[in-house]
Amino acid sequence: MSTRPGPRTGRRIPLVPTLVVTLAVAAMIALGLWQLLDRLPKKEAFLAQLAGNPALAPVPFPVTPDESLLFRRSAVTCAAPVTIRLAGAGAAGFRAIATCAGGAPLVQLGTTRDPKAQVTWGGGPATGYIGHAPDGRALLATLFDHSPPRPMLIATPPAAGLSPNAPPDVGSIPNNHLAYAGQWFFFAAIAAIIYALAVRRRT
Repeated sequence: MSTRPGPRTGRRIPLVPTLVVTLAVAAMIALGLWQLLDRLPKKEAFLAQLAGNPALAPVPFPVTPDESLLFRRSAVTCAAPVTIRLAGAGAAGFRAIATCAGGAPLVQLGTTRDPKAQVTWGGGPATGYIGHAPDGRALLATLFDHSPPRPMLIATPPAAGLSPNAPPDVGSIPNNHLAYAGQWFFFAAIAAIIYALAVRRRT
């Protein structure tokens, strides 16, 4: 008496890899929700505060970085000797940035479209608003160092012979948290789909 082989049964879903992928997907979803529900509202509240800063009373120029003072009106007295360099300013051409005696503070005197402009300024009092100095850190360094850039006085009015600096612009402050949330959700979906396809081919 012969017996026919029974129907083939598929392999079981691997427990450990499935657990690892599930935890990874859950972590990516959690990171997306953190960006969406925590980081984004806080950033929007911070930007709303910055939008109102130009209308507030002047404050002493900060010695150390303080992002809450960005765009606040301030004043400095720049001691001689003063060194001036040009830095790229996009459509505005180049920014003339003065370094006062002792290395601080920095003052953005104005802009010019002449890359070879010889800007002279002997120092003294300057008024304007608090902005960011150019960040000379390498891109890789900023991934591990999240400290804010050095503060710089954006002079108003500009030094003689220079064009006016741009007014405070909240749009210059990046707000990428919604995009970050989307990226985490996308990574979670891709990981789940790839693993599901891999398991389907295996079983």
